[in-house]
Amino acid sequence: MALFKTVLGSLKKGLSRTRDTFAGGLRSILIGRKLDDALIDELEARLIQSDVGVVATRELITGIRADYKAGTLTRGEDVLEYLKNSLKAMWPAADRELILSDTAPSVILVTGVNGVGKTTSISKLCAALRADNKTVLLGACDTFRAGAVRQLEIWGERLGVEVVKGQQGGDPAAVAFDACAAAKARGVDVLILDTAGRLHTQDPLMRQLEKIRKVIEKQIPGAPHEVLLVLDATSGQTALRQAEEFSKSAGVTGLFLAKLDGSARGGIVVAIRQSVDIPVKFVGVGETPEDIQPFDPEAFIEAMFAED
Repeated sequence: MALFKTVLGSLKKGLSRTRDTFAGGLRSILIGRKLDDALIDELEARLIQSDVGVVATRELITGIRADYKAGTLTRGEDVLEYLKNSLKAMWPAADRELILSDTAPSVILVTGVNGVGKTTSISKLCAALRADNKTVLLGACDTFRAGAVRQLEIWGERLGVEVVKGQQGGDPAAVAFDACAAAKARGVDVLILDTAGRLHTQDPLMRQLEKIRKVIEKQIPGAPHEVLLVLDATSGQTALRQAEEFSKSAGVTGLFLAKLDGSARGGIVVAIRQSVDIPVKFVGVGETPEDIQPFDPEAFIEAMFAED
């Protein structure tokens, strides 16, 4: 189901800091220079600093060195086009659509550590679903953090969406149970469940997440249909480690890369692609609920390399 189309202009605006630092930094060392071993070494360091990751950087540099020795890459300007095409080729064809059930309600479980922009990302997803004429219900399963429920309620009020909640400090799985029951009773199209900001190193909290999943599945067979992990693009390699750890224990089916508008580290999407077999499905490119884009690798790389 296509919620909306990728708009290159919005991506370019949202990726302005990444573009200035990433592509701008590459241009500053490549334009007008003849390719040699020293320049390739300099380029390698720049790619790693841009959070492209060691694995992806090694792959890119190996290809550049081979073409340089073969005489097919001779100028710094040529390397820019080579990098853009090579980065695009790192993403094989894949289904990045939001997974929804054929029968309502579809359940989307949203997870991630505190501070990554999880609640704001939920509001963006909710706004996109509403714009697609889907009815939405929110479940506030983050019962531990002070103010978390109220934050979700505020977004619900702004978007005209109800929120199922429990007691502060109560059992998150009980809230999930009530939210599933309410979603079925009201016949809503999509139920989005916000979970506590779990650190991937905290086993008890990860077990609580598994408990929530089991409760959901008992209430709605086949659910959750989508498990989205929200990552903070500004956190660089920390986001990569979270993606790796959550992918092992949380049954993550898609990634939502938040705060790209405030990040100079858009290269992290490349590192994530090389490290985990989980598709990035959405990117947050601004502060309003409308500032959400489906992740399109080709459009994303074009926006990163755009000159204006």
